[in-house]
Amino acid sequence: MPAVLLRSLWSLFALLVLLTLTATTVGAMKLPPEALWRGDGLLRQIWFTIRLPRVLLAPIVGGALALAGCVMQGLFRNPLADPGLLGISSGAALAVGLWVLLPLSLPLVVMLYAPMLAAFIGSLAVTLVIFALSRRRDGSLSRLLLVGIAINALCGAALGVLSWLSDDAQLRQLSLWGMGSLGQAQWPMLLVCASLMLPAVAAIWRLAKPLNLLQLGDEDAHYLGVNVRQIQRRLLLCSALLVATAVAVSGVIGFIGLVVPHLMRMWLGADHRATIPGSVLAGAILLLIADTAARTLAAPAEMPVGLLTSLLGAPWFLWLIFRKGAQHA
Repeated sequence: MPAVLLRSLWSLFALLVLLTLTATTVGAMKLPPEALWRGDGLLRQIWFTIRLPRVLLAPIVGGALALAGCVMQGLFRNPLADPGLLGISSGAALAVGLWVLLPLSLPLVVMLYAPMLAAFIGSLAVTLVIFALSRRRDGSLSRLLLVGIAINALCGAALGVLSWLSDDAQLRQLSLWGMGSLGQAQWPMLLVCASLMLPAVAAIWRLAKPLNLLQLGDEDAHYLGVNVRQIQRRLLLCSALLVATAVAVSGVIGFIGLVVPHLMRMWLGADHRATIPGSVLAGAILLLIADTAARTLAAPAEMPVGLLTSLLGAPWFLWLIFRKGAQHA
């Protein structure tokens, strides 16, 4: 990897570390470092059990969503591919909604992983449908987006039915999932996320070079020694797992998978050995900033972080559409 790209990635990493340290002290309750060093037990407990898990969960979820978007844009060879726009996040949310409404009595360890498993099944089902359509000769981008709109509408309607059937506690939980929130962050949740996401991230990183070759087209990649179907299946499974885990713990947070990979590709180039780590770091930074703003702008109240990312991502999506339309005009 060229030195200039390495410097860019290290700069993103340094910015992420700086923003993470700053975010742990900012919020409805100020937690300055000097107060923690003085040994205030209550402030230290609040910082460790409430503030720190949430601050760490934001980069984990943001990096996962951005990486899933990066992989899907590479697989579909189109910068408009995004887990939210194609209905994958909605499929995961619907599966989690079913789990919330119809809980089962399972051992504690299984209960921690059950929402992720449900979300994985929902996201994988939608991913396979979308990918199957993309392989058809008439699988144009407009067709895929229309299918994504239909899937989002169906999943939204189904979630509406679940909300109507739910009690007050379940309704609140479903509402938070619909708008996206990191307010439920706890240490066991972070450990579960890490145990699922880190293997997926490592697997995607190992497939960066084959993903580069897939940009040449399936036939050319095959002649260059790539097992196209196998690589595609692995990337789809890893992406679905990332989206599912993120949705299970934070709800639907849109447009990170659209905006971040496209920006990284414009900045770092098309080599996925650079855009994959770049997307992870930039996605982590973006959601960390958005979540910090969500819990400080209206303090002591809190805004759903999904609303802020949508306010950023929707104009970007419109700009991409008009830009592509102008190029084809």
